[in-house]
Parts: sequence; C-alpha cells; structure tokens
Amino acid sequence: MISYGLFRLDAKASGIRPIVTAYYFKEWSQYEMALHTHPSTEIMYVISGSCTVELIREGASYSAQLKKGEFILLDACMPHRLYVEQSCRMLNVEFRFAEREGASLSLDELAATDTRLGRLLSCPEPYLMLREPHEVYHGLKSLVLELDREDRSEMLVQVQLAGLLLHIARLYEQKEQQEGDIQQHYVRQCLDFLHQNYDRSIQIKQVAESVNLHPGYVQRIFKQKTGQSIMAYLTRFRMDKAKMLLRETDIPIAEIADYVGVHSRPYLHKLFKSETGMTPSEYRNSAEAVRFADPQQGDDY
Repeated sequence: MISYGLFRLDAKASGIRPIVTAYYFKEWSQYEMALHTHPSTEIMYVISGSCTVELIREGASYSAQLKKGEFILLDACMPHRLYVEQSCRMLNVEFRFAEREGASLSLDELAATDTRLGRLLSCPEPYLMLREPHEVYHGLKSLVLELDREDRSEMLVQVQLAGLLLHIARLYEQKEQQEGDIQQHYVRQCLDFLHQNYDRSIQIKQVAESVNLHPGYVQRIFKQKTGQSIMAYLTRFRMDKAKMLLRETDIPIAEIADYVGVHSRPYLHKLFKSETGMTPSEYRNSAEAVRFADPQQGDDY
C-alpha cells in the first residue's frame, strides 16, 4: 500500500489505483469518538439521523454537520472525530492506494479522460462535504455488497470504486460552481463595504462581520476573486481616491490623509510614493502643471 491521500499531488502518479481497506454499516447512538487519524481516505455517508464530524486542521477545529443524504470525504491522515447526539446510521468506506496490477484502472488514466476527476484530485481542502441522497448511496452499497461476496469480482470492485469517485467528482464540480456564484456575491458585498468605509480605520474582522463570515474564509475568497488581498485592494483604492483629491481639489495634503482613512500624513506619503513613485506634493504639482498648461500646447493642428 502507498500512504498518501486522494487530494495530494502524488496521488496522481502514474499507475496508482485505489483499493478498499475497510467498509461497514454502523448505527451510532449518543456516541463520542476519540480524536484519531488513519492512512486511508474515508467516505462517511449518513443513511439516517444526524451527526457532527469535528476536524482539526493546522491547530484549528472545524465542525461539519451531516444529516440524511449527506456525506463527507476525508483525506488520509486528517485528524477527526465523530459526535452523535441522538442517533445516526452510517455507511463508511475507506481506501488507500497501490500500484496498478494487470488490467486494473489507474487514477491518472481516469483523470486524463475526465477533467472533473482531475479537479477533484487537486482539491485544496483536506475534506469535502457533499449531498447526494441516491446515486452515491447506491454506489457505496453496491460496492460493499460486492466486496462481501464470496465470489466477488476484483475488476467489478475496481469499476464500482472508480465510478463512485467519478460521480463524487461531478458533485464536487457542481458544488464549486454554486459556491463560485455565492463567493462572488460575498466579494461584491465586501467591495461595497470597503467603498463605503474607506475613510475609516478598517480591520479584516470588520469586513468579515459585514458579510457574517469567518475572517480567514473572507480573505481566501477575496484573493481568489480579485487577485489581491483585502488590505492590498483597500490601499490601492485609497490611493486612487487620494490622487483624485490631489488632482481635482485644493484640500490640504494633511487633510487628505483623513479623507482616505490613512489618518497620518507621513504614512500617506509612504503609501502614495510606493503606489505612484511620487510624493503627494509632487503629484499635485504635476497635476496642476497639466491643468494650467496652454490648452493649445502639443496640438498637431
């Protein structure tokens, strides 16, 4: 067996195939699992009831609430534990990777023919929570029933597992598209907040509060959608406002710092020169030179 996970780059190495290592139906009742990890990628599907899966990532704790028809795909070595307040019936399948043998399928060959699987293998998160009340469950059930047959077909098991991953990849693509629309909406709201409050001192947590999201998530989607961090965007926006006020008004430079939320002339000087290569005074003088120049100067006729 090979000890890397589904979402890691090495999982796309040539000739690697998934192999089921464990699978079971289980009825949980008022249960709390100890925090643990294992070297297998795991699918936890909720058949009935509900549960909470706590995940630990980079020292931070995250909770995924699952109910009937939902499942979570946990990458290998992801610390997690299960909480069941009342009852929950689940179907779990765990798989690892091995070198391809004979005519068996490999992940890289599948990804080469289905771009959605390639995107799933490149998932930046260590887990996915998805909803699919029919096909995924039937795919999982068919897989485990075949695994339990005394005359089971290894090729059929491989085909069923491959089909399951391909279907999950399709669900992942659909979720990405839906989240992309939602994320764009949140980013537009963040931009509106920045555009209406740039004259004030702004912290990331205030931007996040304006859209009722976690600061880390807001920073990530803002960077994805705009190509800039929130603070980098805000600084550039402020400097654009400063240029307009320097160019079109006679407001003293010391006051312009307050107009654009910098609140310090030395700091405005530093930011402005970094952005434009000129000090605010130099920019205003150059703008005035252009504004008061002979309107005929430079004409070709």
